[in-house]
Amino acid sequence: MTKFSARDRLRLIGGGAAAAALHACGGGTPSAPAALPDSKTPLPISPPPTFTPAVPATGILKNTWRNNFDVGVAVEAYQFSPQSLSRKRILDQFNSITAEYTLKAAFIAPQEGVYNFEFADQLWDAAQAGGLKLRGHALLWHEATPAWMLQGSPAQIRTKLETYVTDVVTHFRGRITDWDVCNEVITDDDWANSPYRDTQWLQAVGGPEYISWAFEAARAADPDARLFLSDYSTELPGKRARLITVAQDLLDMDVPLDGIGHQMHLRTTSSIPDALTAIDDVDGMFAGLVNQVTELDISVYTDPGSCYETGTNCLPDVGNPMPADIARQQAQMYRDFFNGLALRPSVDSVTVWGLSDGDSWLNTNPTVRYNHPLLFDRDFMPKRAFYAITDPGFDI
Repeated sequence: MTKFSARDRLRLIGGGAAAAALHACGGGTPSAPAALPDSKTPLPISPPPTFTPAVPATGILKNTWRNNFDVGVAVEAYQFSPQSLSRKRILDQFNSITAEYTLKAAFIAPQEGVYNFEFADQLWDAAQAGGLKLRGHALLWHEATPAWMLQGSPAQIRTKLETYVTDVVTHFRGRITDWDVCNEVITDDDWANSPYRDTQWLQAVGGPEYISWAFEAARAADPDARLFLSDYSTELPGKRARLITVAQDLLDMDVPLDGIGHQMHLRTTSSIPDALTAIDDVDGMFAGLVNQVTELDISVYTDPGSCYETGTNCLPDVGNPMPADIARQQAQMYRDFFNGLALRPSVDSVTVWGLSDGDSWLNTNPTVRYNHPLLFDRDFMPKRAFYAITDPGFDI
């Protein structure tokens, strides 16, 4: 079977949503039954609802879900430049932000013992000024690990990791209350003998102990912060089962794990019931773990595996603006997902991975083309998906 080993290689989900049309017959009485239409006469088809984006009401997104969960967005400090539309949308519509890049180890500490908190601090200052929470993402991720952290014996690597985690969490102690401690440590391989991803961390240490080292150091540095294990493709049964196995192992070892982060990089063929089952299965551990959706987007492409593996057979560019039929399908998925999450009390935060379609990592991954996975278009105007989750009466 095809194996996806990189961070962005989302596993394929079989099957697509089937659509059925229901036509209502005319009324009648027993003495005057309704006549069937002539088979040669086409039935009238209602045109799809028109859509004209408008400036959203202040606070409508975060306020719609305020009794259920925070609504967050992944951004960087430059997006808070004065008078910018990005700043206005962030402050108006969200109550939480995640640093997309600037809290990762390769950015903060490219050299051992030398820290650059400039941009992370700028993002914190912007969050504080705007009344926003700042999520910590991520203390350990194999794709953002500077080389110095993995040099030396396992004992030396442990010391380096614990020192780094301690220094970073201490710097933000009392300010960042939720941390993605370990990101993407679960294998994608359904046939693997171990649930752990074969990363350079696993190879350098000789086992998965580095995960517990990171969690324990984070807890010691800030006992009040909540600590999360985050991964993608938790909507897939195999990946989800392996994640739960690792989470249970950590809990059995008394590792301070407080919650699970579900990235939810979905596609228009993804199953929303399967995505919600990811929350239910964590709840089914009866361990009191918090669930958060940490990197939500819905790609408009349903590429075959070869597109991710070799860059071949990728679907053609849909162009810009977004095709209306795809926009409606995506909006319905966002609505169904948010409504389902609201029914699950363990979910206390949902973060979309980017502010506007133009900001999305999916415009260059797995190939360069227009993608439209988020709530705002390239002009920072709300899309059908935005209205679908802020207005129950919106006709998608």
